[in-house]
Amino acid sequence: MNKIFIDGQAGTTGLQISERLAAHADIHLLQADPDSRKDPSARTELLANADVAILCLPDEAARESVALASGKTRILDTSSAHRTHAGWQYGLPELSARSRANIAAAQHVSNPGCYPQGFILLVRPLIESGLLDRGTPLRCNAVSGYSGGGRQMIEQFQAMDATTANALAVQSYGLNQDHKHLPEMAEFSGTFVAPIFVPSVANYDQGMLTQIPLFVSELGGASPARVHAVLAERYADEAFIHVADLGDHSMLQGNYLNPTERNNSNEMDLFVFGDDERLLLCARYDNLGKGAAGAAVQNLNLMLGLEETTGL
Repeated sequence: MNKIFIDGQAGTTGLQISERLAAHADIHLLQADPDSRKDPSARTELLANADVAILCLPDEAARESVALASGKTRILDTSSAHRTHAGWQYGLPELSARSRANIAAAQHVSNPGCYPQGFILLVRPLIESGLLDRGTPLRCNAVSGYSGGGRQMIEQFQAMDATTANALAVQSYGLNQDHKHLPEMAEFSGTFVAPIFVPSVANYDQGMLTQIPLFVSELGGASPARVHAVLAERYADEAFIHVADLGDHSMLQGNYLNPTERNNSNEMDLFVFGDDERLLLCARYDNLGKGAAGAAVQNLNLMLGLEETTGL
């Protein structure tokens, strides 16, 4: 049995990971005493006894846990504290042909952010294929359910009366281009220029869309069919990444792309829309699934040498 300690098990991501691991036959979860879970000595003991510690903490607390952990304990950090740090393996298995082996062998793995996953998995194949120049300035618009903001935002939205909730149905943020995901988005997509990133939070609990508008002229004149072919070939053998057929509206509801259709799963849909002049690339997935807890379990399986899809 692999001994796993979730540091921050009572938080949104920690609870979601716990649910996914509950029926995992190869894992024994080390439980923190609720009265002492924030006590450094108790945390140190649990960290020392774990084969892998999963950190579901704010950035500063995650750094503290890394400092408390013994050298033998492997770390999977779901915070943004270490995503672009040297010595940490970025935990996106679909990133490259080497990613899975690197994750499996790493002492320290940083779980990717929710928004960056869709952006990276759409952009990187286009750069690697030569369709998209690395110096092209990009734009990314995204929307997520309020669960992406953690317990405080969940409680804030759920406490609203109907009038207030309707008035605040969609709210943009990160408007000063200082969102903490930007360095990660630039580094692992392969672009030389961090995108203009406009995320929004909407009045529903979970599910997200990440969208990248492009002019055909920014792709060397490549057609939507050519762009689609690159993505379809790249992810043809991926268990969790599904490239919708070009022009297939069967995954829409009327003319609308519902951000919640992949909720409670580790699946991600990729779409290519557009005409001869303009394209829209879109990723749809669960911000608590593939965007957080599902991705963590996927990485944990690789770290433990288990079948990657176990529990997912």
